[in-house]
Amino acid sequence: MATTDDMDMAVRKAGSGEGDCLLLWILVWSELAAFGALLVAFLLTTVVDAGGASLLRSHLHPGLAALNTVLLVSSGWQAALAVRGGEGAVRRPLMLAALFGLAFAAVKIAEYTVEIRSGIGGAGTLAELYFLVTGFHLLHVVFGTGILLLVAWRPSRANVVMIATLWHVIDLVWLVMFPIVYLT
Repeated sequence: MATTDDMDMAVRKAGSGEGDCLLLWILVWSELAAFGALLVAFLLTTVVDAGGASLLRSHLHPGLAALNTVLLVSSGWQAALAVRGGEGAVRRPLMLAALFGLAFAAVKIAEYTVEIRSGIGGAGTLAELYFLVTGFHLLHVVFGTGILLLVAWRPSRANVVMIATLWHVIDLVWLVMFPIVYLT
């Protein structure tokens, strides 16, 4: 996860005009708003359809989701190390961040397979919202992993800061999503 020093560094870089920081922050806030709307819809639907919520929870696997939390936090840690690293110390942490992202995707796909086989579709609207919210996040992880690999291949300081910032947003969304979806 990002530390205060990492955030201070990002703010300094934004103030110095390095990169397209305004567009980056517009993207960050629009992503947070989109996920926020989806999570509010999920929460409201669990209140309205308590029986469906109970049925959905019986098909979910919080242990796999907890493993994915560890994978994403580890990935975010590697992205933060890339931001803090010097010119030669960027590729390895970005590659490790991408590897953890791919591991997250593999676990999530395995989780989906088990859930679909167990009949999660019977939870109706909540099952649809579950797949919408978590699938949208999974797409972000897969896309972000590709960008991490691209930046690792041809790193520039501005691109490392930008993908690390976006990767931390993906982490943050999961850290909010995990208790809402799996633990409430």
